[in-house]
Amino acid sequence: MPKTSYNMRSKVWPYPGMAAWRFLTLPKRQGQEIRKKFGTYARGWGSLPVSVAIGKTVWNTSIFPDKKSGSYLLPLKAKVRKAENISDHSIVSFALTLG
Repeated sequence: MPKTSYNMRSKVWPYPGMAAWRFLTLPKRQGQEIRKKFGTYARGWGSLPVSVAIGKTVWNTSIFPDKKSGSYLLPLKAKVRKAENISDHSIVSFALTLG
C-alpha cells in the first residue's frame, strides 16, 4: 500500500446509544479519494489501517466506511480525547496516514 498523508478537520460526535464511542467523520472529498486509492486494501467491515496524529498524540487505528456520509469514520479513543482536551462537538485538526 503506498504511503499517503492527509491533513483534515472534523467535528467530534458521540455515537447514539449507551456506548461512550466518539467519532470524527472524514471530509467527503478526502474520504472518496481514500476509497479510490486504498479501497482494494480494505480489511474486515471495509476498514483501512491508519496512523493518526492530533496535537502531540499519535496512535494506530482503523477507519471504517460510512454509507450515511459517503466517507469514513475515525474512532476517537477516550485516552486521546483526555490527552488533547477534546470534548464532544469540538472541531479537531488531525493528520491521517495510510500505508
